[in-house]
Amino acid sequence: MIGQLSSPWWVFIVLDICAGLMGGALGLGGGTIIVPTLVLICGFGQKSAQGMALAVMAPLALAGALRYWRNPEIEMNLLPVGLIICGALVGVLVGTELASRLPGHILRKAFAAVLVIAALKMFMTSAKPGRAGLDNSMTEQKTVSSLKHGEINNESEI
Repeated sequence: MIGQLSSPWWVFIVLDICAGLMGGALGLGGGTIIVPTLVLICGFGQKSAQGMALAVMAPLALAGALRYWRNPEIEMNLLPVGLIICGALVGVLVGTELASRLPGHILRKAFAAVLVIAALKMFMTSAKPGRAGLDNSMTEQKTVSSLKHGEINNESEI
C-alpha cells in the first residue's frame, strides 16, 4: 500500500507535523498547509487535496480544541462554538457540492486568492483597541464593590 503513494511516505508525516504545529500554535486550519503541499509537492489534483485535507482536519481540530478547552487560562464559550458548527455544517455541504461542479483550476485560483486576501488583511489590520484584553478576561478579573448612596470607597482596585 505504501508503494502506491505519489511521494515518499515520510513526506506525508512531515506534512502533518507541520500542519499540526501551525494548527496548534496559530489556529490555522490544516488546509492552509496540507492543500498546497498535496497539490504542489505531492502532485494531487486540487479536489483530491481539498477532500484529503478535510478528512485530516477533523482529528487535528478536535485534538487541538480539547487541549485549548482544558487550559484554565483560556475561555471557550460553547454557545458560539455550537452556532459556528451548525453554520459550518451547512456551509461544508453546500461548498463541497459547489466544488464538485467547478473545474479544479478554478478552485485552485480561488483557494490561492482567499489565502492572499486573508494574509494581507491580517498583516495590514491592527488589533481593535477595545478587544485586545479579551484573552486575559478570565485571569485578570478586577473586583467591583457596590456602594450605597453617600458611602465612600477607600479601595483603589476597581
